[in-house]
Amino acid sequence: FFKQKTAYEISTRDWSSDVCSSDLVATGKGVRWKASIPGLGHASPVVHGDRVYMATAVKPGKSELKVGIYGDIESVEEKEPQQWRLLALDLGTGRLAWDVLAHESVPRVKRHTKASHCNSTPAVDGERIVALMGSEGLFCFDLKGALVWKKDLGPMDSGYFEVPSAQWGFASSPVLRDGRVIVLCDVQKGSFLAAFDARDGKELWRTPRKDVPTWGTPAVVEDGAGRQVVVNGWKHSGGYAWDGGKELWRMKGGGDIPVPTPVMAKGLVYLTSAHGKWRPMRAIRPSARGDVTPSDPGSTNRAIAWAHGRKGNYMQTPIVVGDTLYACFDMGILTAFDAAT
Repeated sequence: FFKQKTAYEISTRDWSSDVCSSDLVATGKGVRWKASIPGLGHASPVVHGDRVYMATAVKPGKSELKVGIYGDIESVEEKEPQQWRLLALDLGTGRLAWDVLAHESVPRVKRHTKASHCNSTPAVDGERIVALMGSEGLFCFDLKGALVWKKDLGPMDSGYFEVPSAQWGFASSPVLRDGRVIVLCDVQKGSFLAAFDARDGKELWRTPRKDVPTWGTPAVVEDGAGRQVVVNGWKHSGGYAWDGGKELWRMKGGGDIPVPTPVMAKGLVYLTSAHGKWRPMRAIRPSARGDVTPSDPGSTNRAIAWAHGRKGNYMQTPIVVGDTLYACFDMGILTAFDAAT
């Protein structure tokens, strides 16, 4: 089961050196430790305290991964059982602290040739770790790896809405905050946004959504009016009340394969998406209410502080550093925006 290994490395470097990071990995210079991880998982590592937590899906033999820039929408169907596992490594040494099995079964859905069956990044808050294993469910563990609770959310059929047979794999990650787990499940049928009690998995609220499959993670934002959950979408980007999940505002349009996660800074929420005619980058005031859809994705209104109709991202979540919003497009274009204007 564990013959296939993927190496993850944590490195330190002397920034006065002119040696690039790829050279550091190749030569070992500056690499503090290296650890082999079984299986195939696109979930990001999460660091908390003295632990690195990772999720992965493991199957017998080798999982094929076809990387690169290409337009093939086909899926990979794997009919053998896989194990969805959560691992904890020592941050200082890379030594495996524990490795627990969350679920074992034949995958409920297919994946993209570039994807894995474990794309969602876990969340940790100092008491528990929450991992959304796509169609296999939502799992909560304590910091020693013991399972606290699990929820079956049903098959997460994510793919191209115009070709339903093209299943690409679920990727939205859970958000763990103030004793709540927030999950966004935009799929081909039965989409929803929901909140669960982090202590026992009890469902606190669930709000249906009508959108195409999306792959971004919800963002919890706050302004003078309170706290809300903001999600990216095509038919329905929007904000929902932290308590109760009531829709506060909505916006249509943009790219029809939404992937980036919303980002908040400078009192604004930044939303971007790309595919098809539009790839907007937009700054939304969190005080927005009702339908704030503009005349076209490059226009502004009372809720949209600024917008560019063709300068947004397809896959990458933007980042704000200082007063600047940085965005990167697949074809090698880096754009820097004044975050306020």
